[in-house]
Amino acid sequence: MENIIYRVRGQMTVIFKCFNLVDDCVMYMYNQTLKHGLKVVMTTKSVEVFNISSGEKYEDKNNKSGLVKLHGAFYWISLDGQNQRLTVGVGEPRMETMIYQYNFQKEDKSFLENIIYLHKDKDSVKILKMLVDPITDKIPLSVKNTDDLTILDIAKQKYMPKSNLSLVSQKLYDCISGKKFVLNDKDFPEFSDAIEYSIATKGLWCNTTLANKSKEFNKDKPNLLETYLRITLGSNNGESPGIPYVMEIWPPSHYSPIHNHANANAIIRVLHGAIHVKLFAFLCEEKDGIKPFAEADFKKDDITWISPTLNQTHQLVNNGKPTCITIQCYMYDEANKSHYDYFDYIDGDGNKQQYEPDSDMDFVEFRERMKKEWSNRKFK
Repeated sequence: MENIIYRVRGQMTVIFKCFNLVDDCVMYMYNQTLKHGLKVVMTTKSVEVFNISSGEKYEDKNNKSGLVKLHGAFYWISLDGQNQRLTVGVGEPRMETMIYQYNFQKEDKSFLENIIYLHKDKDSVKILKMLVDPITDKIPLSVKNTDDLTILDIAKQKYMPKSNLSLVSQKLYDCISGKKFVLNDKDFPEFSDAIEYSIATKGLWCNTTLANKSKEFNKDKPNLLETYLRITLGSNNGESPGIPYVMEIWPPSHYSPIHNHANANAIIRVLHGAIHVKLFAFLCEEKDGIKPFAEADFKKDDITWISPTLNQTHQLVNNGKPTCITIQCYMYDEANKSHYDYFDYIDGDGNKQQYEPDSDMDFVEFRERMKKEWSNRKFK
């Protein structure tokens, strides 16, 4: 039998695309004999799951949807033999995007734990990724280091322990999470004030640069609020989309377009102010096609994360005051051989566009510029 993939016994998560919405999307999960297992059928109306040998149907009465007619959509199926559960979702593989779940009886555990093969029989279905582990719980968005975690934090799954991040993300975390990694230091304690002053004062660098970027994400429809400043640290050494360390400056009410992150890992720390994050299941190529499945606020010194599989598509918004300043760090997995060097985003007309992560200025030069503007201000 062609197109068979072997996974860990009794557990797997398959992420896939379906390019033909006319036919049903069918996936099979088999035991070693290829005679027993589960058949998962997705239509545009529902998800249906059957016992391959007996024909028994496993119905989720809350399931009201299946394949979606939206460009960019992808899907996932999670087999969890330990907890006797099968789950199906649209977009990122996580509980928040679930559309179907069936809880089997305890006596079905042996049946589920003997499933080891995945099979798809149509070329219109493309396997994007296979994960060893099933999807079980919601995943925290905030990261904490070991010394900052309590027993209750772990029990309530309030934070993502730094140690649970990928090795690449742990490396990024260690680079920007230190106590001395601050915006306002002894040498320039007014740094954030100087940035605010430069944003507010016509003719100064931040104010002028933001105005010049008003067409960055839509050449035909200038939008000053859909702008932010990218101040880069170091050089692009080929390990990330653009320069790996970027300080981003978000004036009040400014926001990014909905965008993804080139399947890279990322760590984001708030250095000043606060930022509001909206997470999306996938980068939908239709205007107003999907709503965020989660929203969260991050304040000074909070840290969040992005992996190639999770939190990839988001929108950042500064809903309050003062200006928010973040440090973003990006790096591809070692297994990533494509190195897609763009962030895809959705423009104001709902079209997917490419954005090449650029630099508005190097950090060292920017800091000196802010010092100079601050020292030259008229009212000291």
